[in-house]
Formats: sequence, structure tokens, C-alpha cells
Amino acid sequence: MSAFPLSVFDAVAPLRAQVAAWRAVGDRIVLVPTMGALHAGHLALVAQARAIGDRVVASIFVNPTQFGPNEDFLRYPRDTASDLALLAEAGVDAAYLPDAAVMYPAGFSTRIAVDGVSEGLCGGFRPGHFSGVATVVTKLINQAQPDVALFGEKDFQQLQVIRRAMRDLDIPVLIEGVPTLREADGLALSSRNRYLTPEERARAPRLHAVLTRIAAGLNAGEPAEALVAEGRTVLEAAGFGPIQYLEIRDAGSLAPVSDLRTGPVRILAAAYLGATRLIDNVAAG
Repeated sequence: MSAFPLSVFDAVAPLRAQVAAWRAVGDRIVLVPTMGALHAGHLALVAQARAIGDRVVASIFVNPTQFGPNEDFLRYPRDTASDLALLAEAGVDAAYLPDAAVMYPAGFSTRIAVDGVSEGLCGGFRPGHFSGVATVVTKLINQAQPDVALFGEKDFQQLQVIRRAMRDLDIPVLIEGVPTLREADGLALSSRNRYLTPEERARAPRLHAVLTRIAAGLNAGEPAEALVAEGRTVLEAAGFGPIQYLEIRDAGSLAPVSDLRTGPVRILAAAYLGATRLIDNVAAG
């Protein structure tokens, strides 16, 4: 745990004043942006932040601009009291809880669009999503002014979008990805896992198993098209549907690829299991 109690901020000026005071004595500041409903995956980000920094700021903001009109913004799980208790126990120094009026005050009219890495995959099925992500993350980083910001690799396309936005806009922050934390059966931890029924939860690990099988096949030289077709068949048999995508992409640019000759790849998937949309990815090459 941190030697200091958790401070809670809901406005930009006092948060910046606290960060400036820490920086004045040479502290390295690490930001962990979240949408709350914290689980062990978020706490792994906090642990990494504490390992590489002197002070940890965790934000909680359910960002409306990254949800589509038929998505789960209103029912997205929220439990602020529990989240703050977890952050305090994990040794976070400051929690930043802005509301929508702070993030998007009256007259707000700016959005950041990141071409290339935002196209296809989740970007193809969630129009405007990554613009909302890039905008809110840019604001959070400008507000908290950290040296480093940490994001989970489960949302791999999001991670690449954020890296590109920070690089293109010359924002002086290091963006680091943290490997996905999983249940013992392979299911990636996610706040949305609580939507799964017990029967769906039992089938959910099949998604990671399919991705792992494709990665192993690629590494062994098996043809990508056959591996992807096999994976779709397995997922459909397990009750997943619709399968929005199951694709092999370059690990850096996220451009479509069919083998490992161009370098490391990511196998990425998004599919519904009942009413719950699950995403996951694994590396190959």
C-alpha cells in the first residue's frame, strides 16, 4: 500500500496542483484510466503503476462518447464506493472522478479522430467509438499530466489508437500496455463478464482457446485461412453469435495480414455470447 491516504478529486485544477507538487519533488506520475467496476485486471494495472512510478493516479469515468446509441452505457456497471475502497487498498495515491460536466462542459465541440489503426475490427462495428476513446484519453492525460499512462492489452486496438494519438499530437507521455489478466480457464477479465449467465460463463473461455489455437497454428506454419475458418466453426458450435470478427492483423499497424512473414501479429476477435459482447486477442510470431 501507499504510505499516504487516497486523495479524491473531481475537478481539474486541484488534481493538477497535487500532481505539480509531486513532480516538484521529483516524483514520477503514472495514470491508470478506468471506467470503474474494478476487477483484478485493473488492480494489475495499478500494481504495475506502483512498480514503475512514485505516485499513482487512477481515474474513473464512464465515458458516454465512446458508447453507441444501442450499447450499454446506461447499464454499464457502476460501484464507486467499492472502487474507491479497492484503489485505497491497492495503494493508489489519487483517484480522479470527474463528471460529464467536467469532461464535456457546455459548448464542447472537439473530437479527435485517429485514422488507420482505428479502422476495421471494433472500429468497423462501433462507429465513433475510437474517436470517443481518443478524445477522452487525451483529455484525461492533459488533465492529470502523468509521465506514463497504462492500458490493458485486452483492448489491443484501443491501445494502438491511443499510442498513435499521443505520438501524432506530440503529447509528452509514455503509453505502456499491460498483458491481459485472465481467469484460470483463460477468460480475459472484463467488467462486462458479470453480464454472463452461469451457463454462458462456462462456455466463454472457448474464445481464448480458439485464439490460442490459431496462434499455435500460425507459429507451426499452418494456413491462416483454414485456421480462421476452423475457429469460427468452433465458436459457433459453442453458441457464440454473431461473431463480429476473427482476424489476423499486424501487431503494430493493425493492417490485415495472412502469415508471419511480415513480423509479429495479433489474432483478434469480438463475438456475442448471449447478450454480452466479448473481445480478446493473443500474439503470434
